[in-house]
Amino acid sequence: MIYKKFQDLELSALGMGAMRLPVGKNDGDIDQAATEEMVDYAMKNGVNYYDTAWGYHEGNSETAMGQALGKYPRDSYYLATKFPGYDLSNMDKVEAIFEEQLKKCGVDYFDFYLFHNVCEMNIDAYLEPKYGIYDYLVKQKEDGRIHHLGFSAHGSYEVMKRFLDAYGEKMEFCQLQINWLDWTFQDAKGKVELLKEYGIPVWVMEPLRGGKLASLSEEETEKLAQLRPNEDAAAWAFRFLQSIDEVTVVLSGMSNMEQLQKNIKTFETEQKLNKEEMETLLGIAQEMLKEKRLPCTACRYCTTHCPKGLDIPSLIELYNEHNFTGGGFIAPMALMAVPEDKQPSACVGCRSCEAVCPQQIKISEAMADFNAKLKG
Repeated sequence: MIYKKFQDLELSALGMGAMRLPVGKNDGDIDQAATEEMVDYAMKNGVNYYDTAWGYHEGNSETAMGQALGKYPRDSYYLATKFPGYDLSNMDKVEAIFEEQLKKCGVDYFDFYLFHNVCEMNIDAYLEPKYGIYDYLVKQKEDGRIHHLGFSAHGSYEVMKRFLDAYGEKMEFCQLQINWLDWTFQDAKGKVELLKEYGIPVWVMEPLRGGKLASLSEEETEKLAQLRPNEDAAAWAFRFLQSIDEVTVVLSGMSNMEQLQKNIKTFETEQKLNKEEMETLLGIAQEMLKEKRLPCTACRYCTTHCPKGLDIPSLIELYNEHNFTGGGFIAPMALMAVPEDKQPSACVGCRSCEAVCPQQIKISEAMADFNAKLKG
């Protein structure tokens, strides 16, 4: 196992995420025996970082991981969980939730604790002093019940900047969705550079984009095989992340023993991509995106002609994300922060924007399709 230095700690470069544990009939029905078998194997093979959260597996992930890790000495692993700010109804419950998390996990402290999912929808609430979230968590760190405080983010560069401007001085790490597709698609590269300015190391989530990057087309697979015949698509995704110097821990939500064993084997060695390999991989990403995204360049000619004052480039960016992913939570979550009269549904289909679009995008059709997909 590769280990990475973080302050005075040595963290396994591969961390076990507990969002996709083995389950029975539904997502909340965690197979505890299979989970413990995986944790035992991970511990035996050098994984020392485990990441869970209040909402994973319908609220059962923290309990399952607490039971699985409870048989080991407390100083033999690092446990991370998060304050569930993805649900605005939790904002005034930070103390009650934190105390319950300690009980669920069966621990006296968390090695790593995060503001969960900083994004457009919750940034104002996270920054609202009346909820006392920041002050409470900083106090827990001072009292030794949190050893390291950080945040995870699915929001835009601008949202992250607001959070960092307010709380960056106390943030020790940040968890981001990074993979070779989102390096440009979600501007992961720009976000990593932002964190570098603040001296904050990076943890990675969704390295395989929910498994999408573990299964490529025959043509894409052949391109990569010509460069690294012995590496499959999943290994390429991890090698890409090993090539980013700012990355400390890569979290993988592994659902079975086969995935765990395979990923641990990959992380026995660090094999960074060379220039040709990096260009080939990012070239495949651009080809993939070209097929499923509208070619908006954010010139903003359209916005000057929209009678409803819609931020069309931003809506198209969210439409592209929603379209490519085939749904998901990122676009709906971001739109929660957008007033109703500025949503895709507000488009009246007048086509004034289309008359000035240099890319000749059928914007009115895209907005109608976006609205239908959001409702569906």
